[in-house]
Amino acid sequence: MTVIDWVRGDLLGLPIPAHAAALPAGGESFLTEAFRAAGTLAADNRVARITQCEECPGGSTGRKMLLSVEYEKSAPGLHTDLFVKFSRDFDNEIRDRGRIQMETEVRFAALSRIPDFPITVPACLFADYHHESGTGILIAQRITFGTGDVERHYEKSMDYEMPCPLEHYQALIRALARLAGTHKAGRLPGNVTELFPFDPGKLTVSRRAPYTGKQLRNRVARYADFAARFPHLLPANITSPAFIARLSEEVVHFPEHEAAIRQFLGSRPELIALCHWNANVDNAWFWRNAQGELECGLLDWGNVSQMNVAMSLWGCLSGAETEIWDRHLDSLLKLFADEFRGCGGPPLDLEELKLHLHLYVAIMGLAWLLDSPALIQTLIPDLAEVQDRYDPRIRNHELARSQLQMMTTFLNLWQTQDFGSLLDRFRRVAGTSLTGLG
Repeated sequence: MTVIDWVRGDLLGLPIPAHAAALPAGGESFLTEAFRAAGTLAADNRVARITQCEECPGGSTGRKMLLSVEYEKSAPGLHTDLFVKFSRDFDNEIRDRGRIQMETEVRFAALSRIPDFPITVPACLFADYHHESGTGILIAQRITFGTGDVERHYEKSMDYEMPCPLEHYQALIRALARLAGTHKAGRLPGNVTELFPFDPGKLTVSRRAPYTGKQLRNRVARYADFAARFPHLLPANITSPAFIARLSEEVVHFPEHEAAIRQFLGSRPELIALCHWNANVDNAWFWRNAQGELECGLLDWGNVSQMNVAMSLWGCLSGAETEIWDRHLDSLLKLFADEFRGCGGPPLDLEELKLHLHLYVAIMGLAWLLDSPALIQTLIPDLAEVQDRYDPRIRNHELARSQLQMMTTFLNLWQTQDFGSLLDRFRRVAGTSLTGLG
């Protein structure tokens, strides 16, 4: 892979560093020029000294670093402890493929600087992106988890170690609804649609052709073997032979309708809005306001765009315990709809919103999550020795832990929400006007 050191950003026209080693070479001069160009720093102020500049791990794309600076003049809201995100990882081709995710993230960072932005996000000091090479940089306020009023950072799919999970999901849902509702109300700048176009392809959950009915049945058979060998990792309702037999019969009806379902998911303008696609607890920070209500800010806006809000709701709730889905889904959807409407969005039909969510979960789960048993066993070779899902071998392996939780959620929804009748519900709502729906 050819390593690029500096490129010229498309938005502000400045040379930008492509990787962590290049940024210190630009030093205080680069940061001063960049922050002034972004409107962060006054013309009579400058970055006087870099006091910290070190790489840090994390995330699935690009490289990250911690940066601290001192300014010649202090000013309110001028952050000194910063987080730097690069789109590129020249040492890891797989991670580097995700570089395209930053393009809209950079646009969103600029959008978030407008007055009265409806939600809390890290303050952006500078962001730019070079489309041709997929090279970008984002410099933002660093969130100091576990200090002051800010709660500690919560890992995805570990809600069993988080206090008051429902409150945290309520805070996330309110934030998502505020952004989406404000967008639908036309209270964001007029070029939002141009900057964040709705691309129905973002609802294509697999780049490959949908699995055939036979292929899906084969995957259900592999899941049945996994459930028989490791029942202690799963809730009893999704390991019963009766459920697995029903699942095997029902999955074969979905492949021929996937294109029509995706068309349907892009056909309701009231449900298409600017959204965060992965607003789980690990991409947020939380604090309590003066009234004691839990609030949150949202991190990691890669791939931000207009999308069906059902996709955003799944991204938010996909790592939640099944109890949240079983006991609180209806109230969370109502909370979303009420907040969405309160911010100026159109009224939403809760049953249709739930149908969109279930349809998205169904085609996403069939495309990816029935492959989880094989992946989990590859990631945890000694899975037979694992006592339960809280075992450190699963708990401390983010991908294995998340795959297990999301597969469990998907199958629990199939069992409890009768996904076998989902296509009939889809037909009643969608009618027969959509191509591909028989």
